[in-house]
Amino acid sequence: MLINHAKLIHFFQLTGGVTGRKKLQKMIYILQKSAVPFEEKYQFHFYGPYSEELTLRVEELCNLGFIEETREDKANYFQYHYDVTKAGEDFLKQFTLDMPDITDKTELLQLRSSRFLELVSTILFFEHLDKREQIEKLHQMKPKQNFTEAEINEAYQFIKQIRST
Repeated sequence: MLINHAKLIHFFQLTGGVTGRKKLQKMIYILQKSAVPFEEKYQFHFYGPYSEELTLRVEELCNLGFIEETREDKANYFQYHYDVTKAGEDFLKQFTLDMPDITDKTELLQLRSSRFLELVSTILFFEHLDKREQIEKLHQMKPKQNFTEAEINEAYQFIKQIRST
């Protein structure tokens, strides 16, 4: 559906661009879990919730010239940055999106590291469990991350904040 593509362009336009594929995945997932109508399906993967649908949509938007993907060579990996192009802005003008104002939410997300967003999104993925079970699952699924009690508490506060923004 082109409306889902338009929603993503709108998201990129609001954020002023996103750096990092993992961060992008987590931002959309957290927004989705905060009642923002993104429709991508997610499953649990190495770095928490992951949507192949989102990856394919972003790739399509890049191929259409609506989103620009730039690759930066870091020491031992590549980092990707996504921005809306003029063609993407023109495409977006053709749609009337039924989207809440997510400006404040995207600003909150942009300020956070992908590691923190991985923590938040993992907690949200298991939100059907009680809090104690969520934390157990978090440590079971993410043992190498060594999330501290303080980080976990901060993540729960962040979830409350973003859902009320």
